Formats: sequence, structure tokens, C-alpha cells
Amino acid sequence: MSQSNDTPTLTSSPAWINLEQHYSAINTKKMKILFAEDKDRFSKFSLHFESILFDYSKNRITKETMQHLLSLAKQCNVTQWRDKMFSGEKINNTEGRAALHTALRNRSNTPVYVDGIDVMPKVQAVLDKMETFARKVRQGDWKGYTGERITDIVNIGIGGSDLGPKMVCRALTQYHHERLNIHFLSNVDSSHAESILKGEELNPETTLFVVASKTFTTQETLRNALTAKKWFLDWGATEKDVAKHFVAISTNKKEVTAFGIDPDNMFEFWDWVGGRYSLWSAIGLSIVLAVGMKHFIELLEGAHAMDQHFQEAPLEKNIPVIMGLLGIWYNNFFKAESSAVLPYDYYLREFPAYLEQADMESNGKSVDREGRRIDYSTGSIVWGAEGNNGQHAFYQLIHQGTKLIPTDFIIGATTHATCNQHHRNILVSNFLAQTEALMIGRSQEETRQQLKAAGVKLKDVEERIPHMEFEGNQPSNSIIFKELTPRTLGSLIAMYEHKIFVQGIIWNLNSYDQWGVELGKHLTEKVLEELESGNDIYQHDSSTKGLLEQYRTFRNETKRGQK
Repeated sequence: MSQSNDTPTLTSSPAWINLEQHYSAINTKKMKILFAEDKDRFSKFSLHFESILFDYSKNRITKETMQHLLSLAKQCNVTQWRDKMFSGEKINNTEGRAALHTALRNRSNTPVYVDGIDVMPKVQAVLDKMETFARKVRQGDWKGYTGERITDIVNIGIGGSDLGPKMVCRALTQYHHERLNIHFLSNVDSSHAESILKGEELNPETTLFVVASKTFTTQETLRNALTAKKWFLDWGATEKDVAKHFVAISTNKKEVTAFGIDPDNMFEFWDWVGGRYSLWSAIGLSIVLAVGMKHFIELLEGAHAMDQHFQEAPLEKNIPVIMGLLGIWYNNFFKAESSAVLPYDYYLREFPAYLEQADMESNGKSVDREGRRIDYSTGSIVWGAEGNNGQHAFYQLIHQGTKLIPTDFIIGATTHATCNQHHRNILVSNFLAQTEALMIGRSQEETRQQLKAAGVKLKDVEERIPHMEFEGNQPSNSIIFKELTPRTLGSLIAMYEHKIFVQGIIWNLNSYDQWGVELGKHLTEKVLEELESGNDIYQHDSSTKGLLEQYRTFRNETKRGQK
């Protein structure tokens, strides 16, 4: 649907126009000058939440900037939309669904209604079922078909059924059950299945598979599940033994039963739980198996605490709101194409990949909630990696490249690792130094003075000096938490979830559908039919047709060579 000329747009709204004018006045202002002018800048532009500090002072903002951004949030009714989400209204308008992942971690006694029915009893019933099952596995009471205790858990899923549980399990490694090893199988490339089933030397007698697919029809997940089942049966197990080694997270009882899984071992979740927001649901079963229900509840409680902060804190002191507004500031006014998340914590190494899906699948949209083509940028490209390793890889681009890349730096003050303090001091020093370097930069004259102070003859290095200049003025947020506990992790995840929500509301998007994945799935089915049948059935462009023919040629040559 095209947008009519008389329909107001975001970019013609009063708050937006004020921001454009403000941007013109401030965009060349240096952050190091702002710090020099205001000795209290850090205290003015930082917020505390429990054991988490969010410092946003190293951003290209002033008090006036934040006032304009907060006016934009009010103009776009962020608080009203927030209340609609938490109350169970069907804000996912294209699918007619609520977006109630927050209900999954609701640790209060407050009812949450969908279609007039309180969903909290159902949520608690599934949590109780997860706890009962996990306790049996963790205590060794759940036995495999030969009477052996389970030692390995393989989570089979893709997208939100993989990224969330995997990220949390890796982050909470120090809380894992000492007997249980957790593996994640997602890629339909058979190399992934083989690397786990054979490369990890799993024993079918002691392996439990958790198959996570709401409909139990997801192509990649079902293919991997069938491969795992064949591997299991090839070792000498029987069809009746499948029920002792496979459980399902699904709503499709018929298909789950046909696979051989006991329907009593099917864990339910609901259509108001989006895949990328589902780790709080039964999709988190592998988390419960790994760390136990006590720690999973702590994860939920941390997220719930952040939910309350998001609901109750004034906009100007609301961390997710501030994060979302800063993202709008850089995306839409500075024209930043991407943003980076850089955890200085080995256990958070999967966090950037998790946020890539959470953010880009949510807000990677080009039409608004009413189906109208939009005329402004949405959906920042989100990427990242472990910060300390990244310094020796891509930081060159952030420091001296031509692109503005706002960054989030994340670190814990303490660690569970049994390393000496010097290890930690090196890591924290790098964390602090990088944010400072990105902000202050270094001019050519400052470079000369530093070289001179070091005893270097300037005439020998003058031609290098332009290459040693750092423009600086690169924005960043710093997030420091006391310790990476389940509660802290829950709060951190929820903080980013709500940031994504805020940006989606301002851009007038439905952040809870993902129609962009459908076309690729549809065409995959057609190409697969051709590959399986060996016949050309459908029309393709010359590139796709040529690639298909080349693949067949290579495949046939390989088969002949193997003979």
C-alpha cells in the first residue's frame, strides 16, 4: 500500500524536524570538548540498574540532544505502546498476535491476559514440567535405553530455537552440571551434524536430544532430527527406545508422536511467543538442563526486574529508552549504517550473534505498521565479536575508517575464572582504553609531540604522521556489571529486547513478524524438488539456472570419481 500524500510521516513531524535542525548545529562538535566543558558529564549521562552501570557519556550528545530525542519518544507514544505490549494487546498486527515474552518471566502475582484468559497458570505449568524433567536428568534418574545416565544433551533447532539457548548456555558455563555436556545442532549442512554426533564421540546410550520446533515442520530442524534418529538407531537401538532419548518443544502433538517421541515429553509454548524472544519459554529447556531450574528462575527474575525498570522509570532515566533513542540518533541523523556490540567477556562471545537476529529480524522492515512504504532508514546492521580479539582484527576500521560505527562495550568487573588478577587488569585496561581512544582521538600535532617525547627524530617519521592520526569522536556506550550471574544476564538480554522495541515503535514498525524469511523458504522448496527429482521443473533466471547446472555437474563428477 502506498502512502497517501496527506498522511503525516515521521520525517515531517515536529520532533523530527527539531532533531534535524539540532543535528546541523551539533554534528561537528567534538566529544572531548564536551568533556572539557563539563566536568560532571559522566554523572549526567550515566544510569545505574542494580549491579549494572550504563555509561552513555561518550556519545555525540548534549542535554539539548537528549531533550529532543525524548520529545520524539513522547511524540511516537512509546509509553503507550509499551503498556499495550505488557497488557497482552495484539501489537503484532500482521499476524493478529500479542507479543508477550515478558509474561514468560513475570515473577509477580500479576495476571496477564490474552483474549480475556490469564496465561500465567499455563506459563507456570510448563515451568513446573520443565523442572520435573530436568531434575530427573540432572539427578541421574532419567535413564537411557540401556539403563545408563544421560551425559550429553544435543539441542536441535535453528534461529531463536538455537541462538538464544546457545548464548545463555555459553554465558553461564560456570553454572553447568558437572556431568552434562551441552551441544547445539542447527545448520542443515551435514558437516555440522557429523561434527557433533561423530566428532564429539557421543554415546547413543547416554545422549538426549531436545528437538525444538513449534510446528515440528521446520525443514532444517526436522532434517537434523531425522539424521540424529538414524544415527541413534544405527547403533542398535530400536524405535521404542527413541522415546527415552528424544524430547520435543513443540505444539504439534501429531507429528511429535509420529517421530517416536512420547507426547508426555512434549513441552508447549504459544503463538504469542516469537522465536527470537523464546529462550524464556520451553525453548529454554536446554538451559534448565545445563544450569538447573534455580538458576533459570534467576535468569527470569533478572529479565523481570529490567521489565519493571522499563515500565516504571521515567523516560530520561530509562536505560532501554535511552539506548533506543541513541540508536535512532545515529541511524537516522548521522546516517550510520551499522552498530557493534563488543563484549570483553569470553562467556558472552555468542551475545553479538544473538542480538543480530533479535535486532535485524525485528526491525529490518521497509513498510510501516499500516503497510505503507517508509521514507527513512530503519534496522541498523548489528554485528560484533569478543572485544579483545576484535582489537587485533576489525578495530582498525572503527578507529580510522570512513564509517561511523556506534559501539556498545560490555564487561564484568569480576570473573568466575580462576586466573590471576593481572589477566583481568589487562582485559579491563583494554576495555577502558578503547572507549577513551575512540572518543578523544589523536591529532597530527599530538602525534608529533608524543614521538618527540619518546626520543624519535621527527624528520625520520614525518611522512608516517598522517597515517598515525586518529580523528576520534567515535561514539560508544559502556556497560559494566559486577558479575555475570544468571540474574545479570537476564537483565542484560531484556535491556536489549526493549531497546529494539523502542526503535521499532519510533519507526512505526511491527517488530514481531518476520515475513522477510518466507520467500527464500518458498523458493528453496522449488529448487529442492528439482534437485531431488533431477528434472528442470520451474523457470529461473540465467544465474540461478547456471549455478544449478554447475552444481549438478560437480556432484556428478564427484560421484563418478568415488566409483
